[in-house]
Amino acid sequence: MADPTISNGPDALEETIGRLSKKSGVKATLVLDRVSGAILRSSGQMASIHTPSTAGSFSSGDANNPATQQQQQQTGESQGAAEELAGLVWNFVNSAGSLVQGLDTEDEMKLLRLRTKKQELVVVPNPKYLLIVVHDTPPA
Repeated sequence: MADPTISNGPDALEETIGRLSKKSGVKATLVLDRVSGAILRSSGQMASIHTPSTAGSFSSGDANNPATQQQQQQTGESQGAAEELAGLVWNFVNSAGSLVQGLDTEDEMKLLRLRTKKQELVVVPNPKYLLIVVHDTPPA
């Protein structure tokens, strides 16, 4: 994976995200603000990665149209899943950063990989953002 920390701005980040999104097994990408954890950019199917713990209700659009209801539900689920995943990852990165600082105050975190049975999250910290790539766990 290319190191986006060497990039020359947002165009290089967009290029990196585009390249990563085309790789087989990649489910989603997220870019979070490093300070606040706010979602700066997301792509992919968030709902297939993490289902939010609370389902929201939507009242805009044609409430009698089943297609509209389904689209609103999927958009809301994806948005909720992305926000919840972003919060979980941001907390994880901050905890891991605290661990690194506790071990050696002159050291810094360069990459985090979290592998589960179903997927792997790769987190590349940058002073301005966190790049998160979620992909299928390759068979052992």
